[in-house]
Amino acid sequence: MFENRIDLTTFKQTTEALKTEMQKIIIGQTETIDLLWIALLSNGHVLMEGVPGVAKTLIAKLFASLMQASFARIQFTPDLMPTDVSGTSIFNNKDATFDFRKGPIFANIVLIDEINRAPAKTQAALFEVMEERQLTYDGTTYPLEPPFMVLATQNPIEQEGTYRLPEAQLDRFLFKIKVNYPNLEEEYQILQTHQHRDQKAMLPTLQPIVAKEQIAQIKQQINQIHIEETLLKYIAQVIIHTRQHPALYLGASPRASLAIMHAAKVYAAMNGRDFVTPEDCKYVAVPVLNHRVQLTPEKEMEGITVENIIEQILKNVEIPR
Repeated sequence: MFENRIDLTTFKQTTEALKTEMQKIIIGQTETIDLLWIALLSNGHVLMEGVPGVAKTLIAKLFASLMQASFARIQFTPDLMPTDVSGTSIFNNKDATFDFRKGPIFANIVLIDEINRAPAKTQAALFEVMEERQLTYDGTTYPLEPPFMVLATQNPIEQEGTYRLPEAQLDRFLFKIKVNYPNLEEEYQILQTHQHRDQKAMLPTLQPIVAKEQIAQIKQQINQIHIEETLLKYIAQVIIHTRQHPALYLGASPRASLAIMHAAKVYAAMNGRDFVTPEDCKYVAVPVLNHRVQLTPEKEMEGITVENIIEQILKNVEIPR
């Protein structure tokens, strides 16, 4: 698979198989599954926002199991310490030395549940690992085994006992995915599918789709996807518009333009193409930008959403032909 050149047919089949396996348990959420796969192959992290009970944690567990990747879950709480995430030194009586014991952050797929419930000092433990894929402790740097991906969740409703994530940390997430309620048909399918099933019992029966060792090879092949110079200028114009739009207090950083470019390449490959189209860029633009820009207080009071402004920018920027 993916030996000397990018095999778009095989890649597309792998993507479809991944969605099929996940939807044996998860009803709907097709876009969420797509965006997780895009984020993994773009070296990105994902922030999932949704009310309790919409399967955010289950999606993360399924995603890890289908890649035979190691999985760790960290429940963020106000009293969580940075060493609970990164690990700590343990005194070795035999050698009279301190040995570093790695924390849960050293897994391949790390689910951080309710990330906004931990204070800033704990959030700081994630800065280096999310950006540089390494952790420095007591002067020693420990690289993380690839693939490495943080899947974080947060509840948009309950704000008591939560902390706003620093902008520097939000910018390290490739996507912010809003996991919505299922519609009537999906709700009915959930009841039909699970009335005689045990979700926990089903997890071990899922067939792995891709080995984690193959992920690096696939990423290398994705880099071969072609993107025209005119599209690079289009992406740059979209980002510049976020910095100049009167409704936005904070615009997107250059990291956002890189995120759109890399994510659009993956999405193009998922659709069996070896070139990027404007539609690929527009598809990933909203989840890339919705957590990186901020509305002015006046627009928030008017009930306008960040997504409204992003969609407006995408309509106003001329699409290259």
